Amino acid sequence: MNSKLLAHEKSYWESWQQDRDPVAGDYLVHRYLPLVDFLIERFMISLPKSVDKNDIRSLAYEGLLDALDKFNIQRDLKFETYATWRIKGAIIDGLRHSDWLPRSVRDKVKKIEKAYVVLEQQNNASVTDEEVSAYLGITKAELNKTVSDAALSAMISIDENSHDDNEPAGKYHMIEDTKAASPEKHLTEQAMKAALAQAIKGLPEKEKLVVSLCYYEELKLTEIAEVLSVSVSRVSQLHSKAMLRLNASLQAVNEHSIS
Repeated sequence: MNSKLLAHEKSYWESWQQDRDPVAGDYLVHRYLPLVDFLIERFMISLPKSVDKNDIRSLAYEGLLDALDKFNIQRDLKFETYATWRIKGAIIDGLRHSDWLPRSVRDKVKKIEKAYVVLEQQNNASVTDEEVSAYLGITKAELNKTVSDAALSAMISIDENSHDDNEPAGKYHMIEDTKAASPEKHLTEQAMKAALAQAIKGLPEKEKLVVSLCYYEELKLTEIAEVLSVSVSRVSQLHSKAMLRLNASLQAVNEHSIS
């Protein structure tokens, strides 16, 4: 039996998994709804205003139900951890399939990511908005607008790996796989993790602070804005730029491993 489940919840889990008891199922859904609310708030950092929060809630709820259906209580794994993978995967898949971002913006995002790869490899340091704008032949205002419009695109691309029933989704959730198919795969994943850690370390200070407050301190968007004494939209912009830089770093490692 899973040692990480709370003792008073085991009976509900057993009733649900053995008999699909509706009372047990209802208890578990309500027990973990706060997790859904928490993850929705985290996603709102990267969502454009055109995305309805209720749509995200619906996707998140589907992810929770999927997690409840597929979770194996025999594994020594916290349900909160497993459910987080499934909920995030459901939201990302739903957003990807909704085709919310125009192709023209997607193309601009790819060009920006490529600019980060080229310039940061040349300079061996984080590049400024002015340098990226000059490289692309656009104004700084155009750069910032594209970053704001494509905020979620950066997050989806960094979390693009499909998820299965038992493993986390996304490059930044990679964990050691004792059943790895090959030493090459293991080395690639280790290189990805090392590159991500190095990329975070090399972020401009404000972007690094936003990443830290968001993913380590787990603050909400409004709370981060208060800490930095800036607007909520500015926090979202800093977060988006950080995600673009990190994704560019991972792409560079991936291209190097393939070549």
